[in-house]
Amino acid sequence: MLPSYNTVKKTGQAEMIVQKSRFIAHFMRTETEEEAIAFIAAIKKEHGSANHNCSAYLIGENSLIQKANDDGEPSGTAGVPMLEVLKKKDLKDTTVVVTRYFGGVKLGAGGLIRAYGSSVSEGLKQVGIVNRKLSYIVEATVDYTWLGKLENEIRQSGYLLKEIVYLEKVVVRTYVEEAFIDSFYSWITEVTNGQAELNNTEAVYLETDVV
Repeated sequence: MLPSYNTVKKTGQAEMIVQKSRFIAHFMRTETEEEAIAFIAAIKKEHGSANHNCSAYLIGENSLIQKANDDGEPSGTAGVPMLEVLKKKDLKDTTVVVTRYFGGVKLGAGGLIRAYGSSVSEGLKQVGIVNRKLSYIVEATVDYTWLGKLENEIRQSGYLLKEIVYLEKVVVRTYVEEAFIDSFYSWITEVTNGQAELNNTEAVYLETDVV
C-alpha cells in the first residue's frame, strides 16, 4: 500500500464548448482495470449518439496499467493528451472519458489535442482531487481515570480522534499516519505514564482536498 497518493475526489463530469463542439469529461476513481473498462462502457452506452467517447486511465500503485483510446479521432489527438494530464497531476486509480458531440467545425490535430487536454484539466478542477494518506487506527486502552487527560491531549494535538469505546476499560481510537506511528506511541506512553496498552488495528486511507 502506498503511503500517499492523489486521485479524483468523486465520480463526476464537467462540460466545455470548443468551436461549437461539446466536450463532456467524465471521471471515476477505479482501482482495477475491470472497473475502468466497465465505466468506459457505461459512458459509451449513455452517450451512444456522440461522435466520440475517448478514454484514458491509470491503474495500480505504480500506474503500471496505462491505456489511452482515441475512439475514432485522429491517432494521438485525444486519448494520449488526456492520459498526459492525469500523469502531470500525478493521479492514480483514475479513469476519464471525454465525450465529444461534433459541432460542425473541424479543429485540426493541434486543436483536438488542446481541446481534449483542456477538457480533462478543467474537469478536474470541478470534480476535485484528493490526497489519500495511509493511516492506522491505533487503540489506546486505559483505566477510566486516564480518559479525561488522554482525550483532551489527543483533541488538542494534530491527531484525529476516531472514537471512544467504553468497555471494562476505555478504548480510545485515533487515526495515525504510518510515518508517525512510533512518535505517537512514545507520546501516548508519556501522557499516560506508561499506563496505556497500545496496538494498531486496521489500515485506512484518510483523504484531504488538493488545492
